[in-house]
Amino acid sequence: MTANIIPAVATASYDLTVDLEDMRPALDKLVSEVLDTALSGAMFRRALAAGMDDIASVMRAVPAAEGRLLERGISFLAKRNPDLVVLTDNLRLPVTKAAAELVAMNDVALVKSLSLDADSGGRKSYTPDLLIINRSTKLGHLVDVKRSLSSYEVSRITELKNRMLAAALVVPDLLYKEHRRLHVEEVRVVILNAENQRTDIDGGVWPLTHLDHLLEIMGAGDVMAHLRDLFQRRVEANWMSALNDHRLDTAPTLQTPSRDPGEGDVVRRRPREDQSSVSRAPVSIGFARAPGIARA
Repeated sequence: MTANIIPAVATASYDLTVDLEDMRPALDKLVSEVLDTALSGAMFRRALAAGMDDIASVMRAVPAAEGRLLERGISFLAKRNPDLVVLTDNLRLPVTKAAAELVAMNDVALVKSLSLDADSGGRKSYTPDLLIINRSTKLGHLVDVKRSLSSYEVSRITELKNRMLAAALVVPDLLYKEHRRLHVEEVRVVILNAENQRTDIDGGVWPLTHLDHLLEIMGAGDVMAHLRDLFQRRVEANWMSALNDHRLDTAPTLQTPSRDPGEGDVVRRRPREDQSSVSRAPVSIGFARAPGIARA
């Protein structure tokens, strides 16, 4: 078994292809399922009515929901390749002191041909977002999906990669014991960066556009880019719809005065504008729309 960082990806083509147009209905359904549980228009409306604490809570749910969507999207696409097995259910991999020291003190090439007992335990652990096994090539990928690495310092990325490498040492034993005798001859780690920035192909940090190579499916990266854009547009649409409804609910109503004796017509009087009667329009809050990023 080899636990190492993914090498530079060469230009390649694969027999399997996904067509974005054919997949649009399925992608729309996937986005709807994620939004309905955390970011529906009704949830935004309730938050606006409740106040800033609830609004902040809903906004904090956006990155978590997008992360779940990316993981589900990758799993959904991986099923198009019959050679792949994708594991996602709470895979807590032990990170033992011995494994961490092996990775920290040695060059990655020197850690080859090593594996550790998955039952060795340890206080620390690592839970990957996805573990993808190719039964044909006997290759396993330990995958961590990030929406963005813009806030990550270099030392934090290095620490994450080392933890993933240490966890990778128990993957062969884990797969054989707990997952129907699945066998791998090599385990690689990869961090997928959805924003396609701060990538390091040789160092195991891949842009999401390179998903084609991970799944061996042409067009997979483009489909995920569309899925992410669709999610952002749908979240913004739900927010704007809720905001418009909130404005209508809180708008002042026009009062019609009763007829005064001796007057032929009803006179519409402007309401007195004092601090108790003026309703301030809520501040419009929305998502920044980044310019298009060139795909790798």
